[in-house]
Amino acid sequence: MAAAFQEIPVLDLSLARDPASKPELLGQLRHALLQVGFLYIKNYGVPEELTQRVIDQSRALFELPLEQKLKFEMKHSPHFLGYSRLANEITKEQVDWREQIDLATELPTPQPDEPRYRWLRGPNLWPDEQVLPGFKHTFTDYIDRMAKVSTDFTSLVAEALGLPATAFDKYFDSDQQHKLKIVKYPDLSELGSDATGQGVGPHKDSMLTSYLLQASDHRGLQVQNSEGEWIDALPIPGTLVVAIGQGLEALTSGVCVSTTHQVVSPDAGAGPRFSVPFFQGVSYDAKFGEMNLPDHVLALKNKLRANKDDVEMTFKHDMFDHIGEATLLNRVKSHKDVAEIWYPDLLDEVKHRKEILKSQISTQLSKAQVPLKTSG
Repeated sequence: MAAAFQEIPVLDLSLARDPASKPELLGQLRHALLQVGFLYIKNYGVPEELTQRVIDQSRALFELPLEQKLKFEMKHSPHFLGYSRLANEITKEQVDWREQIDLATELPTPQPDEPRYRWLRGPNLWPDEQVLPGFKHTFTDYIDRMAKVSTDFTSLVAEALGLPATAFDKYFDSDQQHKLKIVKYPDLSELGSDATGQGVGPHKDSMLTSYLLQASDHRGLQVQNSEGEWIDALPIPGTLVVAIGQGLEALTSGVCVSTTHQVVSPDAGAGPRFSVPFFQGVSYDAKFGEMNLPDHVLALKNKLRANKDDVEMTFKHDMFDHIGEATLLNRVKSHKDVAEIWYPDLLDEVKHRKEILKSQISTQLSKAQVPLKTSG
């Protein structure tokens, strides 16, 4: 049994472009998928000039006056896209002390006869071009390029597991919508006495893969190993941090591991931390049953790391017909201000499903605690 990881591997994706070095890269990736669930990638194909513009525009966004940012506030969008004020999002029932904007691949508004969960797709709320020139162009370009990065990477994941490179293609739409956040984490001195230091609470990412550009030099991202230790994922210039999502863990029957992580607020006086996570999209019409994996792939499962007990409701496929239904409820749970305007009935459903899960857990605990009968 492998020991708990103490560092996060760095993979050079340029190795995949040469048939002579590709097997080495696939071996490194297999280790990261099975043992860690997190990794850095470098030479991933996005020009440095674009990356720097993304960083510069991210900082400029948060320098806008609040009244400007509220013009593209998320509550104006049924698609959960737009600006979120500080402390407006919730993880594990606790406030996340961050300010952010959610963007996505630009798509038209869904038709009225489409399933309700497809309203997660739609057009962005952009800052005014006169106020923030070049912002829309920069992030449209970045999202498009990262879409290719994520597709190519998922193909490498399949090959690292001994599957065809196209194994995950059926989970993607031809007009796939990917998501992106631009996030500012104020330091503790700016937040004041009410802050808990939770930038983002402990969680696992959804879907298949996500890619974090750490846009400042601060520490903050921490990854939890199988011993419960928090390992810092410090910024490394020229890299992205890749997190394996719960969707990939569920699809591969726990062969790939999705790892709990969190973000702690910067220390007082350190200034704000900035980050730009990109989330690979999947089809909301897909059904997330496990793949029919061959025995040699299932044999790779690392019993130390694989733990499906805490998989979020999105991937409890006995509860939903489509991934989109669960994803919509998760967004409702995280952004109650948006839900109150656009999905008030789903707030009640989220509460109802929480009660069902609590009841199931209570029943399981009660059964586990029943004392064994002894004879005589």
